Amino acid sequence: MARTGVLEETETETESDSSMVAAKATEIKKQLERLVKAIVDEDDYRVETADEAIRALSSLKGLKLKKSLSFKLDGHGNLLDVPEDFRCPISGELMKDPVVLATGQTYDRPFIQRWLNEGNRTCPQTKQVFSHTVLTPNHLVQEMISQWCREHGMELPKPVQDIDEEVVTNADRGYLNSLLQKMSSSLSDQKEAAKELRLLTKRSSPFRALFGESIETIPQLLSPLSPGQADTDPDLQEDLITTLLNLSIHDSNKRLVAEHPLVIPLLIESLISGTIQTKSNAAATFFTLAAIDSNKIIIGTSGALNPLIDLLDEGHPLAMKDVASAIFSLCSVLENKGRAINAGAVRVILQKIMDRVLVAELLAILAMLSSHQKAVQEMCELGTVSCLFGIIRESDCEHNKENCIAILYTICFADRTKLKEIKEEEMANGTVSRLARTGTSRAKRKASGILERLNKTGSITHTA
Repeated sequence: MARTGVLEETETETESDSSMVAAKATEIKKQLERLVKAIVDEDDYRVETADEAIRALSSLKGLKLKKSLSFKLDGHGNLLDVPEDFRCPISGELMKDPVVLATGQTYDRPFIQRWLNEGNRTCPQTKQVFSHTVLTPNHLVQEMISQWCREHGMELPKPVQDIDEEVVTNADRGYLNSLLQKMSSSLSDQKEAAKELRLLTKRSSPFRALFGESIETIPQLLSPLSPGQADTDPDLQEDLITTLLNLSIHDSNKRLVAEHPLVIPLLIESLISGTIQTKSNAAATFFTLAAIDSNKIIIGTSGALNPLIDLLDEGHPLAMKDVASAIFSLCSVLENKGRAINAGAVRVILQKIMDRVLVAELLAILAMLSSHQKAVQEMCELGTVSCLFGIIRESDCEHNKENCIAILYTICFADRTKLKEIKEEEMANGTVSRLARTGTSRAKRKASGILERLNKTGSITHTA
């Protein structure tokens, strides 16, 4: 990319900075004009005159550079020289979004991205050919720049938002293929490649998209994991399952991943055996894949809900949220509600709620399951009514109260034997009538419906 070294005035300059530099430049230009005229007009001009002209020209060049972010005003109006390491080698400006290339060099994202988008495949500084074109955020340099700006009372640089889209290159394809080929090599090669793929698919959307270009990429990726022995090397298993998670984030990969016959069985196995991070990431993968309804059916039919509910029952804090998210998403399909209930979901979820673990997320699942008759029957047998009223009384979360009263509404109409318990709660604490007045619009409707039901069974006195 051709660069003149002369940079345009930036939008972030203050008016006083611009005026000061412009006035000084005008003064130097007049001096330079006199010196050059003397040199041109006189056959035997003095050497000192030429030296003065060179110094004036150098000063003018310096002022031109000051119009870029290579120089900035501090909080007191003093002109600062930005450290060389904080400037993008292409633009010469203070970097807003520093990223590292495969060669180890750091550039400002919009400028190096433009360089890549123009077809360049060598590092502007080292001239090395890129092994890949993934841009990795340089958090260390970003923090150093932020600290330098704070120390000098300057506004922190904001990343440019309207840069060109990242592009997939043949170099990227070649690099991906070389990593996938290592999956058929030695264990050390497999582990090295798996770790790199995990990082690349996390950081780079183009790399995630590359997997969708061939149906062979998924089996190549998973070839080191033998069914029934996926946890032979726990670190390798974790890296590959996490790579699957990263791939499933990309919308165009969701069907590709879920429909491949190797994937779901390996994810199920990883829910059962593997590090807790592997289990958590396997659950998260089910959650992201379940964004598509057809995938919900595939996952539900595979039997994945059983190990998900078992993992929820184990209650490991690292995995709980991902597991709950996966179950919630899968149970939005009617068939999967029945599968979850048959797998013991109601008992497990109620016990966690009673222990005040992940209450909001699990109440949302329980409310969803309450549309199934068998789930309501189990709730009635497991002391759900008193548990839900307890949460309504103690919680400050309106959404939790809403889900509780919605479940109670279903119970109220499904099982007449629970009306006595609900009526006693209302008589003692006025819990239902209070929600009918102050709850969310949905909570008000459900609470009012319960009150109407109670009124039909006999007179009650509402308390405040």
